Amino acid sequence: MSEPKLKEHVFLVGFMGAGKSSVARRIARLCGVTSLDMDTYIERAQGKAIRDIFAAGGEGAFRAIETETLLDLASRPEPLIVSCGGGIVTIPENCRIMNDHGTVVHLAVDADEAASRISNKATRPLFNDIESARELCAARMPLYEDVADFTVKTAGKSVSLIARELIDRLTSEGILR
Repeated sequence: MSEPKLKEHVFLVGFMGAGKSSVARRIARLCGVTSLDMDTYIERAQGKAIRDIFAAGGEGAFRAIETETLLDLASRPEPLIVSCGGGIVTIPENCRIMNDHGTVVHLAVDADEAASRISNKATRPLFNDIESARELCAARMPLYEDVADFTVKTAGKSVSLIARELIDRLTSEGILR
């Protein structure tokens, strides 16, 4: 059996529209590692869409499921690249779990750039009011920065370029071989 290509889990955090899921998938394809999108994983495990989980139990219920899922994923022996939901950093326990179990990378984006990347606003209703999106992004920015081991700025960059930058950084840090 060959040695794992990832030394530890890599958690991608950032505001919605930062490219976390797309970048994780691209790195997985290019490097032969496993990536997982937490929101998709939660939807499949719960048998319902995130918006329906929020509607049924509120944000608190969703965040509890998210924390439980994060702990499960972080405890797996095979290192993963995990694209996390934009609000994962709002729960201090989640930040501790990520920091204790791997490397946290902040894919930095501002709300205006993020909005320009989202073609279907129906799936991201927050962007129907750009001012609210700007406020939420600004409020979360210090949380992303605090939890991250390092940041990759994504403004004006393609998924390919962001993935290449991240692969280079993870390789130079000895996290990816």
